[in-house]
Amino acid sequence: MKSTWKIAVLAVAVCLAIPFASPYGAEKKESNGAKLYQQHCTACHPDGGNIIKPGMTLLKKDREAHGVKTTKDIIGKMRNPGPGMTKFDTKMISDKEAKEIAEYILATYK
Repeated sequence: MKSTWKIAVLAVAVCLAIPFASPYGAEKKESNGAKLYQQHCTACHPDGGNIIKPGMTLLKKDREAHGVKTTKDIIGKMRNPGPGMTKFDTKMISDKEAKEIAEYILATYK
């Protein structure tokens, strides 16, 4: 009887511990958009800033002040940028990758 009681207590303890163990052991996966941003954008836009034109950061207030509000707008800037920014055509960054980068920017730099 004592043995059954110990097994029951142990089973309950394990069941209670499992939900709390997962978040601490799990690694946060980096999105493909984040990886692509690091690869293609960070050199000029570290942490969403802008080393060439400091007033044109990727922060929401600066993006929107320059009419850049959607993923389509960001992709448009990537494909046809103004002076000082590298042009990222579809040979360099596919449409799918450009969309992932744009979604990352909108989600990250608020």
